[in-house]
Amino acid sequence: MIVTAHAKLNLSLDVLGQTGDGYHQLRSVMQTVAFGDTVEVDLTEDGSFSIDPGQRYLPADGRNLAVKAAKLFLEGTGLGAAISVEKRTPVCAGMGGGSADAAAVLRALNDLTGRGLSLEQLAALGAQVGSDVPFCVMEGTALAEGRGEKLTALSPLPDCAIVVCKPAFSISTPELFAKIDRRRSRLHPDTAGMLSALEAGDLAGVARRCYNVFEDVLGRRRGDVTALRSALAERGALGTAMTGSGSAVFGLFASESDAKDAWQALSAQYEECFLTRPLPGGGQPM
Repeated sequence: MIVTAHAKLNLSLDVLGQTGDGYHQLRSVMQTVAFGDTVEVDLTEDGSFSIDPGQRYLPADGRNLAVKAAKLFLEGTGLGAAISVEKRTPVCAGMGGGSADAAAVLRALNDLTGRGLSLEQLAALGAQVGSDVPFCVMEGTALAEGRGEKLTALSPLPDCAIVVCKPAFSISTPELFAKIDRRRSRLHPDTAGMLSALEAGDLAGVARRCYNVFEDVLGRRRGDVTALRSALAERGALGTAMTGSGSAVFGLFASESDAKDAWQALSAQYEECFLTRPLPGGGQPM
């Protein structure tokens, strides 16, 4: 079975503090977009597991989230899985590529085995694999809380054009969390305002509330991210922000032509630059 592993964006991202188990409490409005990796899954009767991760520097063993998801789903069945990934989602970009691959594997195996689990049940399995996997199973627009596994479905993001660009560097997620923990005071996203704007179908209201607290602790890379956000805004984006722990930056556009112009201009500067749209929830295998 071939499944699309749709990428995600954090329209807003807030870090509320640490939990007793060393994780962090998050509050984020998350959105699925209409591009991502292509994942092929085949059942193996000998119980073996393998993966072609699509990039030679990605783990091709049990460390890969897609393999973890397959082993968890097929535990006790005697079956295995051969997985192949065609990578499109940038790696180390804050777009949930590995989590989306794992979610795609869960959806595919659910159909291949005829097990018939609901999306909610698959999301619960995904929470054992990684914090972003439940959202990548459910897809759409959602408020993610806790470590990211507590999801509340939201009114969909109004249709718009989205330009996403990844600068040619990655950012250390543990380093950003450590900096957040040391920061005594910081700004927070207007999450309540964004939820109200989504409910009202107000794209401009959503866009002007896009905000990611990690941008405040980027250090020397903050200038690069700010410059990219400015470039998107200058070309008509209603709102911009970094997604996840970076380094990809997105802009929301009401005008399709403005978005295409921005994508064409920025593609000359950024190798990984994409023009896409928001995707509703409940994605199914192709």
